[in-house]
Amino acid sequence: MKTKIFKLFGGALLCSCLLASCYTYTSVVGEGAKGNQQVKKWNHYLIEGLVPVGVSDSKAMAGGAKDYTVTTTHSFVNGLLAGLTGGIYTPTTTTVTK
Repeated sequence: MKTKIFKLFGGALLCSCLLASCYTYTSVVGEGAKGNQQVKKWNHYLIEGLVPVGVSDSKAMAGGAKDYTVTTTHSFVNGLLAGLTGGIYTPTTTTVTK
């Protein structure tokens, strides 16, 4: 009975690890990006993203542009750092495309 429960739990854990992905959030300002000029900046959070330490300002990153696209992602490198620190430090990356 215990062996069956451990196998079931192990299978569920394996599936959850394999199905995990990086999240992406995109917002369009004005009519969206007209070109392909990009500005990237990291956002710094602590305790699984609950405490913002340094968050980028997308309006300032746009440099006065009226039409741009903001994409915030949790990339592989961001996830790797979060995993290595046990979720104490959890960065994300913001990209502004003008």
